[in-house]
Amino acid sequence: MSNTSSIELEIGGMTCASCANRVEKRLNRLDGVEASVNYATEKARVTVPAGFDPQTLIEEVEQTGYTAALPAPRHPDPGPARDSAGSSGAAAPGQASGADTDAAPADPELHALRQRLVGSIWLSVPVIAMAMIPVLQFDYWQWLSLTLTAPVVVWAGWPFHRAAWLNLKHGAATMDTLVSVGTIAAFLWSLYALFFGHAGMPGMTHGFEFAVRPSDGAGNIYLETAAGVTMFLLAGRYFEKRSKRRAGAALRALLDVGAKDVEIVQRASAETSAPVTGLPPAGERVPVEDLVVGDLFVVRPGEKVATDGTVVEGMSAIDASMITGESVPVEAGPGDAVVGGTVSTSGRLIVRATRVGADTQLAQMARMVEEAQSGKAEVQRLADRISGVFVPIVIVIALATLAAWLLLGNPAASAFTAAVAVLIIACPCALGLATPTALLVGTGRGAQLGILIKGPEILESARRVDTVVLDKTGTVTTGKMALTDVVVAEGQDRTELLRLVGALEHASEHPIAQAIAAGMTAELGIAVSELPSVESFRSTAGMGVAGLVGSGAEAAAVSAAGVTVLVGRRSLLDDWSIAEDAGMLAEQARLESEGRTAVLAAWDGKIRGVIAVADSVKPTSAEAIRQFRELGLDPVLLTGDNRAVAEQVAAEVGIARVVAEVLPGEKVDAITGLQAEGRVVAMVGDGVNDAPALAQADLGLAMGTGTDAAIEAADITLVRGDLRSAGDALRLSRRTLGTIKGNLFWAFAYNVASIPLAALGLLNPMIAGAAMAFSSVFVVGNSLLLRRFRSHAG
Repeated sequence: MSNTSSIELEIGGMTCASCANRVEKRLNRLDGVEASVNYATEKARVTVPAGFDPQTLIEEVEQTGYTAALPAPRHPDPGPARDSAGSSGAAAPGQASGADTDAAPADPELHALRQRLVGSIWLSVPVIAMAMIPVLQFDYWQWLSLTLTAPVVVWAGWPFHRAAWLNLKHGAATMDTLVSVGTIAAFLWSLYALFFGHAGMPGMTHGFEFAVRPSDGAGNIYLETAAGVTMFLLAGRYFEKRSKRRAGAALRALLDVGAKDVEIVQRASAETSAPVTGLPPAGERVPVEDLVVGDLFVVRPGEKVATDGTVVEGMSAIDASMITGESVPVEAGPGDAVVGGTVSTSGRLIVRATRVGADTQLAQMARMVEEAQSGKAEVQRLADRISGVFVPIVIVIALATLAAWLLLGNPAASAFTAAVAVLIIACPCALGLATPTALLVGTGRGAQLGILIKGPEILESARRVDTVVLDKTGTVTTGKMALTDVVVAEGQDRTELLRLVGALEHASEHPIAQAIAAGMTAELGIAVSELPSVESFRSTAGMGVAGLVGSGAEAAAVSAAGVTVLVGRRSLLDDWSIAEDAGMLAEQARLESEGRTAVLAAWDGKIRGVIAVADSVKPTSAEAIRQFRELGLDPVLLTGDNRAVAEQVAAEVGIARVVAEVLPGEKVDAITGLQAEGRVVAMVGDGVNDAPALAQADLGLAMGTGTDAAIEAADITLVRGDLRSAGDALRLSRRTLGTIKGNLFWAFAYNVASIPLAALGLLNPMIAGAAMAFSSVFVVGNSLLLRRFRSHAG
């Protein structure tokens, strides 16, 4: 049993990366607590000792000056709460389930921010216009500017001042401190110049300048600076917050995919006689949270599948685009598994629930995405450390600028203006947003495409990978036997061979026999019910099958009494004294040398044909290998199958290096051997035997169609069974990391270049405020470009 547990907190009141850094430091001071606070998602993920009271964490955050709360319980099948009409959640034809990804629930904080922004624009624009355009400076224009600026600084800028005061009470300084000090200082200096200087005299004029010019200050007002900085920073914060919400739209769409209610056909208790209390009777439409494993429920055309299950009755094309990203619906019938949140497009299904609530694939996908988004890449931790000390350093630089200007004999007004410009332009917002916003958008886009990245540290591994190791069965191939060759003996009718052998093999449950039967009925273009009947069926383990075919109503197609057909190895035919046919035996040897499983078919004392089956290569595997090479990756095929089969598959898809005939434990040795050569290895697999190798690889990618053990051991889960998704995952990871690094470069370069310019008096504080706001919006906008990422998997 684990001695630790994980708690998630929703943090309120954070306005910049340094706020998140303060909360994180405060929580990490608690004994046994390890916390990571993400500014973009406004959440803290905290690892605590077992039995730790979450209220202690909440109180600690509140003592830091912010708010904290445990997340509200979410719908178990993570769909939204039921609406008043109790909608079934059926998607209209042609309409994507999950609604518009840009739509978002109402946000009171965003609404209030928008009101302050709109108010500040209406009030600030005239102030800035009068300050910049001398022709607008009528008598006493400065007093109108004061009248318009006062509500901007006091009311519109209140969030900055309030946060600065709260931080001051806790002995801390953040971005809000810089903004509040800068705007209030500009406003108070203007009041001094108006009331005690000569700036309030009738006919006073001054022109707008982009740089700071030495003057005595008593005749200058800086109301346009106070109003303009407040307006631009409010605009930056508003668009930043709105963009962050858009960045999380993919996850919200994922959470909204689930059905809301479902019609029960039969309760699990009706079969098992288990005492289930408090459940509504069968035949009623109930919320999906009332489903239990074993319940039978109905899915009508156009409705969503309520939870993961197995089809018991009916046939339908299932649209899984919102779960897997696969645009083409897949046929599902009795025995096929279906996933909650997918849509039945054509037929009516009866489904038995196999997983409900938090255990469903949809819920697990949402949980993985959310955990990845709330984590931190190594580059983000570096940015956090920098932003944590950045604000105090900026305040020191601003004071040093003020002192240097005064010591050089410049007027106090000019020194003050240069110091304010340093405070305004140095806010580290872009630095704090650079990584989390890109991670938020990248992982969200991945979820839409059926690519689940477990954590941000995976991005670094994906960038360094140079070798991709592929399991064969279920990864490069379908994992299912399929008919590949039918070689007919001289003088034998092909249709007769297909009918007789297809009928006999259909009577067997062996996978190879079923593959032969399915292939032959498909080639004949008939239903299974149209095959001849089989009597006296006998199966000999390891050798083959025999039976009397066509002895019923179909006898006329064969013979009056039917015919005894044999299908299997040569040893079976020898037991029945079937004459040898050198040509047919040579064909069997040829097919087996090509990696196929070949069997002989015989009746009436003669070999009538050779039938071969093989684990067929997925149609998209060759294209996936080509995409790996375009990414600079060296593909390697790793399999437990015999070398002839492995080399045949490798040649078909274009893989040069093959490691075959290895046991599950030896797969780990093969990965280790490649790593010893200095390679950075990604492993793609789907089976239980792949799990150790997936864990050993530098980057593990599991097919979502595979086993739970493989998925658990992997770093990235590919919901679709298409190998091209592995290439998409690597491209998306690299693109996301590239965006993060681009954002960080911009944020660092901006601050490094702008602070000296401000300190030298080359930036007007209002221009500095606009530039600072633009830098944050630029970083978030650059991250949102990841939403344009397109899959190569079609």
